[in-house]
Amino acid sequence: MEVEINNLTEEKEEEISVISFVLETALKFEKIENAIFNVIIVDNSYIHNLNKTYRGIDRETDVITFALEDEKEMLGLCNVRILGDIYISIEKAREQAREYGHSLRRELSFLAVHGFYHLLGYDHMTEDDEKVMFGKQDKILEICGIEREEKE
Repeated sequence: MEVEINNLTEEKEEEISVISFVLETALKFEKIENAIFNVIIVDNSYIHNLNKTYRGIDRETDVITFALEDEKEMLGLCNVRILGDIYISIEKAREQAREYGHSLRRELSFLAVHGFYHLLGYDHMTEDDEKVMFGKQDKILEICGIEREEKE
């Protein structure tokens, strides 16, 4: 398993370091071995451009995923699954953490695991799908000891 975190911002690494732990926990929980994917930490301008270019939405967002697996597994060398990329806006995460009254650590953890489940093909377009996806996300955050009301 390999989770590569790329920080394209000037943010401190300690604020971002929790992402690896949360995603490694999610991989173990889902019993996924031999998989790689990237998490790229960006600013609002960068994610705005991605959102406009690839989704046709002219505003920033909190997280965007580019999944490489659709209905079948994408295998690289040595039968390693290549899941794709998760882009997270650190600025949007900070704004949402304030809005929801919890820590940046908690918001980054939520966005990372949310993106992870999108890479695995989960979505929240219907109420039933949302229950499944958000239930899994909540379970991972619970296992990691990351509380919703956690303050900075």
